[in-house]
Amino acid sequence: MVRPAIPTAFTLVGVTAVLYLGREVFLPLAVAFLLTFALAPMVSAMRKRSLPKLPAVIITVALAFMAIGLFSFLVATQVSTLAQNIPTYQYNILEKVRSLKEMGANGGIIERLSGAVERVGAELEKGTRQTSTPTPEAEPREPLPVEIVTRQTTIDTLKNVIVPLASPFATAGLIIVVVIFMLLEREDLRDRFIRLVGYSDLHRTTEALQDAGKRVGRYLLMQLVVNTSYAIPITIGLWLIGIPNALLWGMLALVLRFVPYIGPAIAMLLPLLLALAIAPGWSLVLWTAALFILMELVSNNIVEPWLYGSRTGLSPLAIIVAAIFWTWLWGPLGLVLSTPLTVCLVVLGRHVPQFAFLDVLLGNEPVLEPHTRLYQRLLAGDPDEATDNAEEFLEERYLVDYYDRIGIPALLLGEQDRQRGVMSDEQRRKLAASAQALVSNLDEVAQEEEDEEEEDADGKQEPGPANGATEEIDTPDLPDGDGKTLLCLGGRGEIDDAAAAMLAQILEVQGAAAKTASHLALESGNIGLLDLKGVDAAVVAFLNSRSAAHARYAVRRLKRAKPGLRVGILLPKPEDDDSAPMKADAVNADFVAESIAEAVISGLADQKAVPLKATTGRLSRKRTRPKAAATAKA
Repeated sequence: MVRPAIPTAFTLVGVTAVLYLGREVFLPLAVAFLLTFALAPMVSAMRKRSLPKLPAVIITVALAFMAIGLFSFLVATQVSTLAQNIPTYQYNILEKVRSLKEMGANGGIIERLSGAVERVGAELEKGTRQTSTPTPEAEPREPLPVEIVTRQTTIDTLKNVIVPLASPFATAGLIIVVVIFMLLEREDLRDRFIRLVGYSDLHRTTEALQDAGKRVGRYLLMQLVVNTSYAIPITIGLWLIGIPNALLWGMLALVLRFVPYIGPAIAMLLPLLLALAIAPGWSLVLWTAALFILMELVSNNIVEPWLYGSRTGLSPLAIIVAAIFWTWLWGPLGLVLSTPLTVCLVVLGRHVPQFAFLDVLLGNEPVLEPHTRLYQRLLAGDPDEATDNAEEFLEERYLVDYYDRIGIPALLLGEQDRQRGVMSDEQRRKLAASAQALVSNLDEVAQEEEDEEEEDADGKQEPGPANGATEEIDTPDLPDGDGKTLLCLGGRGEIDDAAAAMLAQILEVQGAAAKTASHLALESGNIGLLDLKGVDAAVVAFLNSRSAAHARYAVRRLKRAKPGLRVGILLPKPEDDDSAPMKADAVNADFVAESIAEAVISGLADQKAVPLKATTGRLSRKRTRPKAAATAKA
């Protein structure tokens, strides 16, 4: 299991090194790749209107880059205007610094800090003078000024000026050309990718391509819509409150919101600094901050969930880590591209088994099954977090569904680990105690369901799913247990006791009086101490499927302790257990249930108890010998 991870780690390091060293080549290709995803829906829409492919691609690319060029021109114009007006704001900045200094002077803070700095400087200067005192013989000499003159030819001068100016235009031109060819050859590139992966995984490759195109294209489009709906009110608001160059700050807010988490903060910081500079008071700063905070609340809680939601499939931590990684790799542009590029990696990990670890590390889907997660929490002795997860589940489903689908399977995992010998006694006791605490924590939910059951029985409310559960959940119709008393016992250990406690709670929800007893009560010396008065039925829980002998003895002892008592067995099995189910007549039980729901239905049924069969062991054979001898004698 460890060997495949080594070449994978070397592969990741190698790919990262290639991307870093070849960033001047891969960065334009990445931008072109993402723009192709964003513009592909527009090309498809034009193609559906009977427009040929080449004109559709040319028109789409022309409109897109005209919009980008116009945006860049407006930003450059606004920056130039701002640079010309900055000297006029110098007076207000000095006034605010002076006022802050006066506020600090009243408390003596500025003086104390200044005095400390001066004393440190004096000590350092004193130490320097003592260590470097010139000798009387050495006369100080003034340093001779040296000027380095480099001779440049006209070609060198043009190279130093033109190359930096032409480099962005060359990159932009390269991106435009690549986008055009990717859009024109999109079907051919798809077929080549499928051929490269292989025909055997054609269905998986097709799904991966569709998933990547849908996620990345929708992310870029919806993020643009969200950012535009954010930038327009910001521009109008800044213009109304009197912030210069409001159009510039709105455009920067539109672009910076593509940067996860820190982008909106940077977009707010720049107008705040300008508001601090242009006005003598502080009211303009407060108005600017209030505008950005209000728009963030509206955008994050209303606009984004409505238009976009959380459909990237990335966890919040993955977004932060991806932003750090791509920024280190490709600089500020990598920060802007971090989310869509990481979405592509998650799609790759979701559909290609070799890269499944990417989906585990970066995706937002739960990586553990609910019952495995519950087992881990119980094993760690944390019933509180387990209760929180259970309450989330119970917002839409019944308590019996939670126990049958998550609670009992979690206990089965613990029982399997106990049988394999990988669980210590302390861990077993901690697991059982945490499970019992979980059941106690869910008493309030059980009481709410019991009250709803009573309202349904009285006809005050139409029967329906508890706690807003949907009709899609196939929950069995459990009978009313009013007036009945049942005893729930663990079969062989503490984990069985926890399963019995879950069953008892569901019986109470149905209106029955439920008692619980430990597995120790089934021992021959303790069976007589059980209070079976008024008990209509007893259910013994076993989580070990190889418990037929124990179940037989438990049924026999209970039926002997109270003749006429109905005794059932709760024996759930793991999904991978293909053994034959236990038969009720094999253990002389009234019923054998594989789930809590079945145990409740059978335990509350109005049926007579199965009579206790005569034993066929050694004692029975001894009793038959005298009769046989008498027959022979006769």
